[in-house]
Amino acid sequence: MTQQFIDRVKSYQQRVDARLDEALPHAALAPERLHDAMRYAVFNGGKRVRPLLAYATGECLGVDPERLDGPAVAIELIHAFSLVHDDLPAMDDDDLRRGKPTVHIQYDEATAILAADALQPLAFSVLARIEHTPATATTALVRLIADACGSIGMTGGQSIDLAAEGKTLTAGELEHMYALKTGALIHASIVSACLLSENLDAASAAALDDFGKDIGIAFQIKDDVLDVEGETHVIGKPSGSDEKLGKATYPALFGVDESRKRCDELLQSAMTHLAPFGDAAALLKWLARYIVERGQ
Repeated sequence: MTQQFIDRVKSYQQRVDARLDEALPHAALAPERLHDAMRYAVFNGGKRVRPLLAYATGECLGVDPERLDGPAVAIELIHAFSLVHDDLPAMDDDDLRRGKPTVHIQYDEATAILAADALQPLAFSVLARIEHTPATATTALVRLIADACGSIGMTGGQSIDLAAEGKTLTAGELEHMYALKTGALIHASIVSACLLSENLDAASAAALDDFGKDIGIAFQIKDDVLDVEGETHVIGKPSGSDEKLGKATYPALFGVDESRKRCDELLQSAMTHLAPFGDAAALLKWLARYIVERGQ
């Protein structure tokens, strides 16, 4: 990765962090403990992959980063909300997230639930306050992100995941679960930039739509591989937790080698979808490789 890419990634990470800081209530504002927990959940070392995908797609389509701040912040807030709930004892029962105590460990279970519950509506408040955007585009963004985090998206995928524990799924069933559980929000990150693009032709929109679907599934398969092979101090959470819970994962059902092979297939497919955009998609291509190759 060249220094130019490193600088651009850091710039976008700093940009979305600044916008997140503005959107979140200050920890000194009552109720202080709740607001402190919300900030802890968001500012805990995340790499901001989803906002980066939104900004990189914006680069590809010539969308000003300022116009993407709203969806980038909203999607990251939704992501943070989902992680707090995923870590709860009733779900994955994890004590670590990104190398730090999970929210329910750092505070308490009730505060964690309330913090997550507050992050979700805050995301839609951010979307409602987007400026200099046609009302039709704002409405489309709200629907996109609501669907991505609801029962036909992330939440539905998590429900399928819980129901699948200890069961054997086909590759198709597993990838459908991944497309909802993880892929929906990643896909929404990319499509959000498409919704704000002017004069986007149908072929380009379809190519980015397919790219988002491929990379969303690849992201979760890679997560599963890291859960098997990664060390706690590297992946930021206890390794082997999926196996302990009897989760249906790609490595558990098809093996690590087949999981890597499927990741590579999805990456090649994703790159094919980006080919028509040429150098404009350079950052998107790098992010796709990062998603599949991280931890190696």
